[in-house]
Amino acid sequence: MPGHILPHNHGESMNTEHILHVISQTDNFQTVAESFKILGDPTRIRIFWMLCHCEECVINISAMMDMSSPAHHLRQLKNAGLIVSRREGKEVYYKAADTEQSRLLHIMIEQVLKITCPGN
Repeated sequence: MPGHILPHNHGESMNTEHILHVISQTDNFQTVAESFKILGDPTRIRIFWMLCHCEECVINISAMMDMSSPAHHLRQLKNAGLIVSRREGKEVYYKAADTEQSRLLHIMIEQVLKITCPGN
């Protein structure tokens, strides 16, 4: 949309062409929306935050969260790429994924809640 002129000129000096280009990339915004949708559940936020600080098996996650089965929440977090798992014998262990997205969400949660990482 080169040369795109907005209906109202409010005197702001913004890069309209760049903004229009970025917001036209709807798939990128869909990815962000899906991440926030996954974290739209407080239980998943708690599980995700916990797994940013430790690797735990499903049984311990259940005990720490005081719930019978966190499988549904773990599956959603894993499908979103926020956590990873590994199997050791019959046990499955989970931890936060080592990705920029996970690190940024971890920082955001701590800043919003005004909490710090354990040990800091």
